[in-house]
Amino acid sequence: MPHTIGFDREKYIELQSEHINARRREIGGKLYLEMGGKLFDDLHASRVLPGFTPDNKIAMLERIKDDVEIVVCLNAKDLQRQKIRADLGIPYEEDALRLIDVFRERGFLVEHVVLTQLTFDNSIAESFIDRLERLGLKVSRHRVIPGYPTDTRRIVSEEGFGINEYVETSRDLVVVTAPGPGSGKLATCLSQIYHDYQRGTVAGYAKFETFPIWNLPLEHPVNLAYEAATVDLDDINLIDPFHLAAYGEQVTSYNRDVEVFPLLKTLFETLAGESPYASPTEMGVNMAGYCISSDQVCREASRQEIIRRYFKALVEERREEQDDMLSSRVAMVMSKAGCRVDDRRVVAPALAVSESTGEPGCAIELADRSIITGKTSELFGCSAAMLLNALKNLAGLEPQEHLLSPESIEPIQTLKTEHLGSRNPRLHTDEVLIALSVSAAGSESARRALAELKNLRGCEVHTTTILGSVDESIFRNLGVLVTSEPEYWRKRLYRKR
Repeated sequence: MPHTIGFDREKYIELQSEHINARRREIGGKLYLEMGGKLFDDLHASRVLPGFTPDNKIAMLERIKDDVEIVVCLNAKDLQRQKIRADLGIPYEEDALRLIDVFRERGFLVEHVVLTQLTFDNSIAESFIDRLERLGLKVSRHRVIPGYPTDTRRIVSEEGFGINEYVETSRDLVVVTAPGPGSGKLATCLSQIYHDYQRGTVAGYAKFETFPIWNLPLEHPVNLAYEAATVDLDDINLIDPFHLAAYGEQVTSYNRDVEVFPLLKTLFETLAGESPYASPTEMGVNMAGYCISSDQVCREASRQEIIRRYFKALVEERREEQDDMLSSRVAMVMSKAGCRVDDRRVVAPALAVSESTGEPGCAIELADRSIITGKTSELFGCSAAMLLNALKNLAGLEPQEHLLSPESIEPIQTLKTEHLGSRNPRLHTDEVLIALSVSAAGSESARRALAELKNLRGCEVHTTTILGSVDESIFRNLGVLVTSEPEYWRKRLYRKR
């Protein structure tokens, strides 16, 4: 049974590509298109807008790729902070390289990387620049500009954007993207426009950011889910005051766009004599709001995402031994959206398993809304047990059937405890899947169960203990949406990350 769809992917690709081309014609000259959010692997959008696939944006750009050049931005301070892309579990610098590979594999021109917010004492960033240049990429250094974004007179001068190195692009549509938020995409676009005008080239700017969706109400769950996803950035959805003043119309924007709009307006007034935009909303080209096919489906999906973000914040605070600032912020968003932890259907069954056994428990909600649980045993961890039980259910096998015999599991446990230094003999999800794959060579039941892995994508899972990195990675690769209670199974001072 497929998951419910609430977003029209094909309509979006068609409408969005048409709208970007229309904006190019309006502006003329060179257009810098800031791509907010993820250009590729937009997993948040796919969760809150069911039917929006993670590659929607790049599939849309493929229609005009012969006109497109992509520039990747990276905040040098994120390198110092060793910032991780949470949904993939890799550092931002590695994700930048991954993105370039993906773009090139799809036939896009990508030659330039911009290091933003660069200071002269950032040796980590300079080492990464050396690495990029050895890989044949061209790197531009953009410095910290005092007073950005409020000191517009200084910023739009040789002491501001003038100190940044110019990116020598070769095409008229330049897409500026990044591994994550706060990477300096807008500043890069504005810096380029400044330099273009100094060189006698007409240039314009537009923003393509999916969230918040400007033509949905401020506190629509889709927009609130974006707020929950960015609590660590202090992003807040708000009514665009410039649009309200210019047109008397209430539309949704967010604080960073509103804060930086005066700079954009001043830049164009200084360089071109007038600004093409009267509000932050006008500079956007996002058509996602017109492609929602079921408002109710997207509302419910967004509420579930907010709850997942709440659990994610709780777990992160537990891992890092932080206070409850982020989870409290998400809890406020939950209140606005009218949802509670109890609305996540897998939470209560997982907790019930744990309470009845005194051991960690796990539960999954399949596409047909049935709930399958897993308990901790001498052979399996609760996540591994749940995984086997879910696959048996999907394959139409009897619950009591053993996909893996105790005799086949024992050698794996011996390997773990006697040779690989593990204290835990129970099989984790990766070990169970490998054992199941081996068993499939001689077992029809194992083959049928293994064939059902694809039907776990998009399913909801909850565990009563914080998952280890291996189980997290397996669930992520399977496309399972997992949350955990902010508790460790065992109390230890040292934990392997």
